[in-house]
Amino acid sequence: MPKLINKIEAIAYLRTSSMSNVGADKDSAKRQRAAITALAKAAGYSIVAEFSDEGVSGADPIEARKGFASMLNRIATNGVRVVIVENASRFARDITTQELGYRYLQKLGVTLIAADRPDAFVDDSPTAVLVRQMLGVVSQFEKAGLVAKLKAARDRKRIETGKCSGRKTYLERDPAMVILAKNLSKKGLSLRMVATELERAGYVQKNGKRYSATAVMHMVKR
Repeated sequence: MPKLINKIEAIAYLRTSSMSNVGADKDSAKRQRAAITALAKAAGYSIVAEFSDEGVSGADPIEARKGFASMLNRIATNGVRVVIVENASRFARDITTQELGYRYLQKLGVTLIAADRPDAFVDDSPTAVLVRQMLGVVSQFEKAGLVAKLKAARDRKRIETGKCSGRKTYLERDPAMVILAKNLSKKGLSLRMVATELERAGYVQKNGKRYSATAVMHMVKR
């Protein structure tokens, strides 16, 4: 009979910096979970719990993170002493926060492992600390560059179209409806009368109700 190998219990920690990356249709958590699971399987760890902080900046101190606090409480009660993250910057993108967080866990006797580079946190030699800090600097620089690029793209779109984000206008949603509303308004019909005519033509709100006078005013005034 084959000998059973007892796997070391570990906890998965996930973090997303923006709420726009949170949800069933987003891949941030899926990607992190897949990386952590793959490392655990290859290294003989058994993931017994998962904690996450959604919409939390990588610069936020670990003591201010609700998910991280819950994880520490779990660690204190069940004896698990291994935490696995997708990579070092996922734990904390800010270099100071990353190093302080790592040292805090180390004092608690908790081993922090990055799935993309398992020895990123385990090795505490001066060289390893320097490499870890350099990786943090590079990650922070790349994030700043990406933010700058996205802002430039939004500014460029705003200049070209006069709009970059937010809800679509009635004209963007249904040009034909707006044209009809404007033509009816030019004939002298009141806003409520225009709304009635739009309803007769099949133009109503998503809930099936007639458009309000205020909605019609936005259609004909822009």
